Amino acid sequence: MTESDYAFFCGWLKDRTAIHLESGKQYLVETRLSPLVKQYQLGSVELLIAKLRTGGDSVLQTRVIEALVTNETSFFRDHNPFEALRKQAIPELMEARKTERRLSVWCAAASTGQEPYSLAILLRENFPQLMSWKVKILATDISREVLNKARSGVYSQLEINRGMPAVLMLKYFTQHGNQWHLNDDIRGMVDFSELNLAGSWPAMERFDLVMIRNVMIYFELETKKRILSRIGALLSPHGYLVLGGAETTYNIDDSYRRVEIHKTGFYQRR
Repeated sequence: MTESDYAFFCGWLKDRTAIHLESGKQYLVETRLSPLVKQYQLGSVELLIAKLRTGGDSVLQTRVIEALVTNETSFFRDHNPFEALRKQAIPELMEARKTERRLSVWCAAASTGQEPYSLAILLRENFPQLMSWKVKILATDISREVLNKARSGVYSQLEINRGMPAVLMLKYFTQHGNQWHLNDDIRGMVDFSELNLAGSWPAMERFDLVMIRNVMIYFELETKKRILSRIGALLSPHGYLVLGGAETTYNIDDSYRRVEIHKTGFYQRR
């Protein structure tokens, strides 16, 4: 890949996803795009980028974006945030919402669904009283492909082994060959929708909990500021924001304060 092609591609990707690729990542781009080059019989990454320059093939553009988006995830990822939710955050939110008996959650950049489904299982396992509440879990991602997989609730043995305790796996999944199918009861707790965090957002209700973990590390400062500000406008007064372990609002948006819960940094509006 030439420097000119790489510079064009970095700008093209940033305009559409706000993902910032640093210099020296040409190998990563070529590796991620190689399957598309083969599928479209283009011969080289350079020819694929030439097609992007013309801007005509919207399907190809979508496939390129999906190829570059990192979809690393697992069930109950990092463990501590889910313990913090179970031990303190969810009980506090339930106390704050006991009159309305409503709880609203947004899992942004939800990838193939392990995070929102983990949350749904956590709620069902530990807070059976919520079955009589109106509980909404919205899960969004920029990639239509991963959302389709998430909606299916079907995971390979390798995927299910990454974080899902055996007792919960046997309780909430059914095995079909080497695949595990999530029970419809848990699948029905989560609504999946396509959303580009860097683009326009639809009208959304206020949320008691927003989980947007391990995605803003790919964004530049101004994009992080804009996203945190928009989330703040949607966060209920008692609500919690949960970021990834390496992420923070510090020196980005001072309208948040950090709340330490079970070795995990949660954030609330000041």
